[in-house]
Amino acid sequence: MQVLQSLSIDNWESPKLDRDINIANLLELGHVICLPKLCFPLHPDESELISPEFSDGVAKNISLDSNNNQLKGFVDKNNTVLVNAFKKLLERYASESYSLITKLIPLYKNKLEFGRTSFRPVEIEGRKAPSYRKDDTRLHVDAFPANPNQGKRILRVFCNIHPHGKPRCWRVGTPFSEVAYTFLPKIKQPFVLSRQLLKLLHITKSDRTPYDHIMLNIHDLMKKDIIYQQTVPYTEIHFPALSTWIVFTDSVSHAALSGQHVLEQTFYLDVENMQNPSLSPLKILEQYTGLSLV
Repeated sequence: MQVLQSLSIDNWESPKLDRDINIANLLELGHVICLPKLCFPLHPDESELISPEFSDGVAKNISLDSNNNQLKGFVDKNNTVLVNAFKKLLERYASESYSLITKLIPLYKNKLEFGRTSFRPVEIEGRKAPSYRKDDTRLHVDAFPANPNQGKRILRVFCNIHPHGKPRCWRVGTPFSEVAYTFLPKIKQPFVLSRQLLKLLHITKSDRTPYDHIMLNIHDLMKKDIIYQQTVPYTEIHFPALSTWIVFTDSVSHAALSGQHVLEQTFYLDVENMQNPSLSPLKILEQYTGLSLV
């Protein structure tokens, strides 16, 4: 099960491929693109920010919402100097991530929607999650309870900026088609009018479509099923410190086992803007169910 593609790229603004390779095709097929020579450079005054002491201890990350410029998960929101410093760091990472993706995949240029930018300063190994649903050490595909994405792809750019050389350890599971085949029969239909009620009560920020209902249930069922977690085939990947990787996390089942100090940028991509829309979770699920899900 080959899931890792390693490329020799060391520049965010002008990435040059060392060979002729279709990165969009690899990503859409469910591969992880690793750039072991590419690290996000910190400014001298930013090195002091790389510490778990700035986490509020509740959220797993410190994140910046590009829609409202709000910083979440930060321990002291009244410290204007540090808040602004984190915002500048995350804004710069968002910009560089967009530049990287659109240079590597011109097809996606002007098609990507910015999601959250975040910094994960806390060691994930041994961190007690409030519930199995939030336990990212278990294999899962990404789906968001409060932020339905109505079939859009979730593309993420990660960078391990650990200052003392610790790798980020992941497990990557079986292809999405196999995941869907395993868990789709176990999913119950949503209650009548549930999508309208969820939005009315502000439990969701947008309409939870049948697609979102299925994806959220797949996410939860995967994490809940301990037997599945223990027996499903997987590939273990160690992303070295000062490396970057790119992956569609809505189709690649993944678990983060250990590691600390990771930057992450989320992008959303409409299915019709993919090189091969049939490889999207939306089209796979629609083929399995015979239904239109958005």
